[in-house]
Amino acid sequence: DISRLPPDLLRKGRFDEIFFVDLPNTQERTEILKLQLKLRKLNPDIVDTVRLAGATDGFSGAELEQFITSSLLRCLKENKQFSTEKLLSELGGFIPLSRSRAEEIENMRVFAKTRFLPVS
Repeated sequence: DISRLPPDLLRKGRFDEIFFVDLPNTQERTEILKLQLKLRKLNPDIVDTVRLAGATDGFSGAELEQFITSSLLRCLKENKQFSTEKLLSELGGFIPLSRSRAEEIENMRVFAKTRFLPVS
């Protein structure tokens, strides 16, 4: 939370620029999900990453990583097939920060909007 840093750390000269990186959009979440599957030596085509990206609105990249990891481990433990349907059923156990701390996230967005450069 950059608003808690002392102002002298944020002045020009300390950093070239300060950017605000918001939560990933649907396309970015799709790419993150594909990457996370590839990192685990899984073919991203075995699941519908576009559908999963739509169902994970508000998830950060780290939350998507944990979602894939936890879901894969649960499938292995239960000897279940890793599939889109299985992943969608696992979503109920995940509450992203964008929901559990919605007010703080929105305050951060408002704070950053006029103070920092957007990443596009």
